[in-house]
Amino acid sequence: MVQMWKSGAWLVNGRDLYADSFEGIQDYKARYGTEPARDAAAGTMAYRILQAHNTSGDPEHLKVRFDKLTSHDITFVGIIQTARASGLERFPMPYVLTNCHNSLCAVGGTINEDDHVFGLSCAKKYGGIYVPPHQAVIHQFAREMLAECGAMILGSDSHTRYGALGTMAVGEGGPELVKQLLSRTYDIDRPEVIAVYLTGEPAPGVGPQDVALALVGGVFASGYVKNKVLEFVGPGVEKLSADFRIGVDVMTTETTCLSSIWRTDETIREFYAVHGRPEAYKQLDPEPLAYYDGVVEINLSEVKSMIALPFHPSNVYTIEDVNRNAADIFAEVEEKAKKVLSGNVNFTLRDKIRGDRVQVQQGVIAGCAGGGFENLCAAADILKDADIGSDAFSLSVYPASQPIFLELVRNGSVETFLKSGATVRTAFCGPCFGAGDVPANGGLSIRHSTRNFPNREGSRIQNGQIASVALMDARSIAATAANHGLLTAATEVPADYRKPKYFFDKSIYDKRVYNGFGNAQPNEPIVFGPNIKDWPQMIALPDNLFVRIASEIHDAVTTTDELIPSGETSSYRSNPLALAEFTLSRRDPDYLPRAKAVQALEQARRLGSAPDAQEETLAAAFAAAKSACPDITWDNTGLGSCVYAKKPGDGSAREQAASCQRVLGGVANIAEEYATKRYRSNLINWGMLPLLFAGDDLPFACGDWVFFPGIRQAVQEEAPQITGYAVKDGQLTEVTFTLGNLGKEERQIILDGCLMNYYKAGLAK
Repeated sequence: MVQMWKSGAWLVNGRDLYADSFEGIQDYKARYGTEPARDAAAGTMAYRILQAHNTSGDPEHLKVRFDKLTSHDITFVGIIQTARASGLERFPMPYVLTNCHNSLCAVGGTINEDDHVFGLSCAKKYGGIYVPPHQAVIHQFAREMLAECGAMILGSDSHTRYGALGTMAVGEGGPELVKQLLSRTYDIDRPEVIAVYLTGEPAPGVGPQDVALALVGGVFASGYVKNKVLEFVGPGVEKLSADFRIGVDVMTTETTCLSSIWRTDETIREFYAVHGRPEAYKQLDPEPLAYYDGVVEINLSEVKSMIALPFHPSNVYTIEDVNRNAADIFAEVEEKAKKVLSGNVNFTLRDKIRGDRVQVQQGVIAGCAGGGFENLCAAADILKDADIGSDAFSLSVYPASQPIFLELVRNGSVETFLKSGATVRTAFCGPCFGAGDVPANGGLSIRHSTRNFPNREGSRIQNGQIASVALMDARSIAATAANHGLLTAATEVPADYRKPKYFFDKSIYDKRVYNGFGNAQPNEPIVFGPNIKDWPQMIALPDNLFVRIASEIHDAVTTTDELIPSGETSSYRSNPLALAEFTLSRRDPDYLPRAKAVQALEQARRLGSAPDAQEETLAAAFAAAKSACPDITWDNTGLGSCVYAKKPGDGSAREQAASCQRVLGGVANIAEEYATKRYRSNLINWGMLPLLFAGDDLPFACGDWVFFPGIRQAVQEEAPQITGYAVKDGQLTEVTFTLGNLGKEERQIILDGCLMNYYKAGLAK
């Protein structure tokens, strides 16, 4: 079904793949005059698009300027506040502010709508595009109104993926958007490109989420595509509709790849024509000879109805296998859950087994992955003349945009859903991040959404509440709903799929979306609600540094949802100090008091008090450090907290996973590796040291101090290694760290203390 090649590969004429050892390539080279492999690497679509947006003049070290930007109401307040503090005067490119995350969450009184009003006032002042609540989820609006073949879009949401429409899109933390707003660049080394070679054709009942989960399950654990670009090619592409491709593409984020791009054809030409933008289409194909750094082969004909069990999209099985071997599979999941949940709650799935089936309590089809037109029409076809029953099982459906909703009304799908007992809601991302459709304690929710991390369904482990999410395709969710919640693969259910034609009505947006691009109004006042606060002051990196390990996590992967929970906390994302109170709250509740204690010591130091006089372990650490480095004083030595995690940062692009630590006085993270580029970039942009430590035997533990003499000089001089000293019982143990690859600008951001300080320093010169 999914196979990864052990070598690079040649793609000839867009269809035929050959391994690195392909002898006939020499004949091809002679015929076409192409010099592989370096020149043939330039034959990929990804290479050409990246170079068209590269301003560095160096094809290996890219400085990318994007065409358009997107954010939603969890992220755009912080981004604009950062940009304002850094000298923002106007939006230099189309910047779309959507309101699809905090549109239904009622926590915090008026603060959600206050953020929306702030966004509209900024769109007016700086010349932006504002999409009101309930109109569209961020990525559907981008597909309908922003995507263009050959373009690049940067978004502050990790699922910023429009490759199926010929647009290379990247999801990053807010500071990277700030750079674009200030006419700076996105700086990366040229990424490797992996061919996703599709063959065959999906069976009836198999949907895009099934293919996506097969892909994620096949590649995630190995890191085969991490920080690389996926390029979808092969004869299977033309067998897929535009909506099907979109549904696979949006889930590529869960592979940890950097971006994606697909070859385009008449199917995509029709998509743009239907959406009233035929000029946005152009055919994209690899060159007649293209070289790829690796290959993932997917035979679409072999893909079955899939399910990703808690607590990760890569925990993938076929629904058939789960129903056949539920007891054994669930026992394995429960064993894994003990580590993920740290034994804080009694988690079980085996109580859901009913004979040869599994009983689930809830179904949800929603958001950028599930709420597309074709998914919902197929789900309605399965539910035709059926009902979801009057017991505990419920089904919620969220069309991804108002234009889709309108067409579902016109073609009768909404009527089908309502008659079945399902509820139909407006466009909302809440079910994807834990702010809507929270099942009962112990419940299992099946969702066509993007993630199933712990708490993504809204439960609170620290309060003893636990439910869980399994990811499935809309078709199998509908089949399960028709079976009153008994887990059922859509491939088991005969259905008459109508495949109705889609008619896009742009007038909905014309009447409600504020489009101010190119028409900035500098005198327009910004409207601040009481929850919208400026970022607190961040200090520059000191000459020497004491770091206290405030949390120690040894899980194989730590998600951004564990670093800063999603769900109800989202309402506070415009208030850095209030949000920081939730940092690691569901993973390590003791982190907050530990970090605050270190922050208090640092604040005392800045006010002229000797912090070692206030903390016994720090006094011992300072004395030991001074014996080795007599020149240290509290004038040239700072204090901060740190999180150790084996592999942190999988998941969301939200910068708050890093900024909340920084707001609490965090100065570094230590890891074996960082799960994604975007999380590491967030750390750097918030002035935190992205330290790397190799080895299983940690010379430090939670609560210990680590002393870094000359840390500022080491960063300035690009030292290949960073020397630190773990302090325990008054003894120093030398520890070697690295910082990985850091560009000149990234080093200066860390030295200055954060991106805002970096820009302020530039403005002052």
